[in-house]
Amino acid sequence: MAKIQWYPGHMNKARNQLEDKMGLIDVLVEVLDARIPESSRNPMIEDLVGDKPHLIILNKADLADPVMTKIWQKKLSGKGKVVIALDSLHNTNMQVLVRMVKKAASAKIAKLEAKGAANPVIRIALAGIPNCGKSTIINRLVGRNVAAVGNKPGVTKGQTWLKTQSNIQILDTPGILWPKFEDQDVGYKLAAFGAIKDSIFSADDVALFLLARLREHYLGDVAKFARTTKEQVGRINDTDLLLALTEEYGMRDDYDRFSLYLLQRLRKGKVGRITLDRP
Repeated sequence: MAKIQWYPGHMNKARNQLEDKMGLIDVLVEVLDARIPESSRNPMIEDLVGDKPHLIILNKADLADPVMTKIWQKKLSGKGKVVIALDSLHNTNMQVLVRMVKKAASAKIAKLEAKGAANPVIRIALAGIPNCGKSTIINRLVGRNVAAVGNKPGVTKGQTWLKTQSNIQILDTPGILWPKFEDQDVGYKLAAFGAIKDSIFSADDVALFLLARLREHYLGDVAKFARTTKEQVGRINDTDLLLALTEEYGMRDDYDRFSLYLLQRLRKGKVGRITLDRP
């Protein structure tokens, strides 16, 4: 399988701009994909946050395995980090997020109020990988569509300050990856869930990787998607399963086309509530 890597120039620029603005930030909100909580953690974010209050959002929790989401919440919490599971698309837990932001910034708020400020403004930055749902979260917090939303990476290009009705200012940042994936499994997981442009990788390679992981942990979901039994799915290899699925879905031997279709269905939750990262 070919190596996957994607770090275009605008990501390096965005990373540098975020570093320059960290002095203005009261709370860093890191947005992860709940289906790959470990693989979607940008190690550069950890370097940037320093000792600032740090909130972690496990977004798209409605598409993830709920049992695994609870496990990841416990694993990622602690050491000054607060973790919240969020379904931003359906607007759940947004008020909880606002309360958590203000609680994380309570020391700064108290300091400003002691100086006579009434309803002081808190500045936060939302940072994360491409296509993790940052713009949807921002639109929910602001109350209108101010951030461009898309189901592909690279929609947000620049950094913008946005105001909310909760006395919170948000720095919207483009999705940022990192220069090198030390573990290629990370690259394949990011590709599978749409954090990397589809044109960067071979869809059939990612589909084969995905089928192997799904059969290991979600054999029943694979069988349902394949319209067959778990026994049938379990007895053939990944390549034969990909070919069988291609034929089952009426694409004859066009497995490249089916591979993209499989990834699209996975990203929309049509294969099941899937979490590929296991703690």
